[in-house]
Amino acid sequence: MKIDSYAFGRMVVDGREYTKDLILYPDHVDPTWWREEGHRLSLRDLEGALAANPDVLVVGTGFFGAMQVPDEVRRAVAAHGIDLRAARSAEAVDLLRSLSGDRKVVAAFHLTC
Repeated sequence: MKIDSYAFGRMVVDGREYTKDLILYPDHVDPTWWREEGHRLSLRDLEGALAANPDVLVVGTGFFGAMQVPDEVRRAVAAHGIDLRAARSAEAVDLLRSLSGDRKVVAAFHLTC
């Protein structure tokens, strides 16, 4: 999956535009991702991402970084042996692009706030 561009509320992945939050898997996009509490990430919100057993989970916390990633979520993801990296969504796009191709990466993006 290649992110072509990101702007507030909009992401283009492999030429296709998305305007809602999404999860990028190595082989597909889940454009239906949403969280139980909107701006507070929970472990349940990441069930699909964790089931994919990535080496790295990148979380885009929104254009302004409004989505919180609580410490308990960080600890639980680490307990699965997954490296969680959270940043504002534009920075998370850059991070995703920089990650080595030899590791399995899943990325969850909040596209607005």
